[in-house]
Amino acid sequence: MTVIADERAPARFSASTRLSGWFKNPWGRPRFLVVVTWAYVLWSIVPVLIAVQFSFNATRSRTLWQGFSTRWYWGDPVDSVWHDPTLRHALVQSLKLASADVVVATPIGVLLALGLARWQGWGSRPSNFLMLFPLVTPEIVMGVSLLLIFTQVFTFIGTGTTAQILGHVTFSISYVVVIVRGRLFSIGKQYEEAAADLGASPTVALTRVLLPLLTPAIVASAAVVFAISIDDFVISQWLSSGGETDTVPIRIYSATRAAPLPSVNAIATVMMIATLLSVSLGFLAWRFFTRGERQTSAAEDFGGFTI
Repeated sequence: MTVIADERAPARFSASTRLSGWFKNPWGRPRFLVVVTWAYVLWSIVPVLIAVQFSFNATRSRTLWQGFSTRWYWGDPVDSVWHDPTLRHALVQSLKLASADVVVATPIGVLLALGLARWQGWGSRPSNFLMLFPLVTPEIVMGVSLLLIFTQVFTFIGTGTTAQILGHVTFSISYVVVIVRGRLFSIGKQYEEAAADLGASPTVALTRVLLPLLTPAIVASAAVVFAISIDDFVISQWLSSGGETDTVPIRIYSATRAAPLPSVNAIATVMMIATLLSVSLGFLAWRFFTRGERQTSAAEDFGGFTI
């Protein structure tokens, strides 16, 4: 009796055998892709989390943890982000450039997307290609080109905040166009045609039918533009006139070339939180405006990618 019970008992496998079977199972989901994805996520996030951790270090060390403290945010009377005027001005400058970029680039990008999506005549294809040109141009090349333009051609602009805003708008318009065009192609032309059949003029069809339908893409593109602009280094560096026009990435780069303090980690953490908040708010607004739509069509609008 005991022998028969022992023979019928299920075989026990070790943890390594189960893991190997899970990984090599030909009938399950692709395991290798899951492993690679999570490895990449950990490789990307762990260094950032370490930098954030040392922004709360109680001492000046950026390699040895010696206790939790908010010293480098507002506690230190000299070197904290709150009390260091250079770090504070850099943060204000970064927020100023990102906000101005959103205000200027978003409406221009929306209008450009409308024109390119509805333009069917000669020259539409070259125009669509030129619209994508800033996305494929190396940023260092664009930075040098903008510097030459503002110092050799439009000398009345020069370098400084105005040049930085124009530079950010130049490379961020393409992101707005790509996102808004994706929304235009997903909703089609039937709503505009229905409005025209009901007697609406082109202006009324645009303002009361098409733009409300484009609101999710507009909000998403504004969030993406803000996140890209606030973290930009190359163009901000080339078009900066020094002093109060230095942004946070420029200040971090300058500090890391010497003996950086944990306050550099602190201001980088503040920038990261601002970027995450902008993207999160944009995603929540996108979800709000696309509620009730079919998931298969609405999920492709935020950022031009499937979520």
